[in-house]
Amino acid sequence: MSEQARKPTLLWLQSGGCGGCSMSLLCAESPDLFTTMESAGIELLWHPSLSEHNNEDMRDMLQSIVDGDMELDILCLEGSVIQGPDGTGGFHRMSGDSRPMRDWINDIAQKAKQVIAVGNCAAYGGITSAGGNPSEACGLQYSGPKPGGLLGEEYRCPTGLPVINIAGCPIHPNWVVETMLQVANDEMNAADLDELNRPRSYADHLVHHGCLRNEYYEFKASAEKLSDLGCLMEHMGCMGTQAHADCNTRLWNGEGSCLRGGYACINCTAAGFEEPGHNFHQTPKIAGIPIGLPTDMPKAWFVALASLSKAATPERLKENAHADHIKVAPGDKNKNREDT
Repeated sequence: MSEQARKPTLLWLQSGGCGGCSMSLLCAESPDLFTTMESAGIELLWHPSLSEHNNEDMRDMLQSIVDGDMELDILCLEGSVIQGPDGTGGFHRMSGDSRPMRDWINDIAQKAKQVIAVGNCAAYGGITSAGGNPSEACGLQYSGPKPGGLLGEEYRCPTGLPVINIAGCPIHPNWVVETMLQVANDEMNAADLDELNRPRSYADHLVHHGCLRNEYYEFKASAEKLSDLGCLMEHMGCMGTQAHADCNTRLWNGEGSCLRGGYACINCTAAGFEEPGHNFHQTPKIAGIPIGLPTDMPKAWFVALASLSKAATPERLKENAHADHIKVAPGDKNKNREDT
């Protein structure tokens, strides 16, 4: 079959993780996952939740890729790479196979035309690498915020790109769908990735953009407990002003996001988010000033603006910020003029 007629092939492997990124991906809509692959002409070779191959058939297919008998265009890895114990990879072996999964991943990555890390675990190690990291978990090309990981800092696929890190915990399904389309159509290049190799299509945004609590943020009308309507940054640990993602403008399942559900953003697209050094719902401060200030804002400016904003906070926001529902509705200026 000629190169032009051959469909781009995709192999999806899972390693050390919970499978949450696959669960999220199956919720993709407009288009859904299967429509995306069909429209892009992508042939799915194997996915642990979608394929019917038994272990023996799957191992034979993997060996064919390693041997160069089967071409692989896109390798997607979900979950961190397990290197333990003592760098042997023995903690994670494929069912029915004595070879460490780490070694399979490494060999297949050398054959794939493009490698994609799906989720924070595959990208940087994620939750699996937290704590003492007894499993010696790492990402494909990063270990936390430091380049390296399984494949090493210098790894480049045949297209010249590093591993594409679709970081998130879990990922938004459309981040993966968009990246698949770009890669399948040879439209992804180095300029489309940020400094942590995340696709800029979502990483050039901040979670803060489109947040429904932005009016409270502007006036520093802050929540003091999780059920409050106020801004979650000052006291409740929200990192939406620093987190690179478009969660509040590209909603999940058409209408949701962490902040819309009442939870503070924990910056799950960042390398090392899993160990912030404090409770996720706590804002660390020095001299009463939050440590995690908005991206690109000098501390002195924030202090000055916060003082002015609090002095000008409407009574409506002051009361609603500490309530679990709107108690005071916005006034109607035109109505007030008529009354006077």
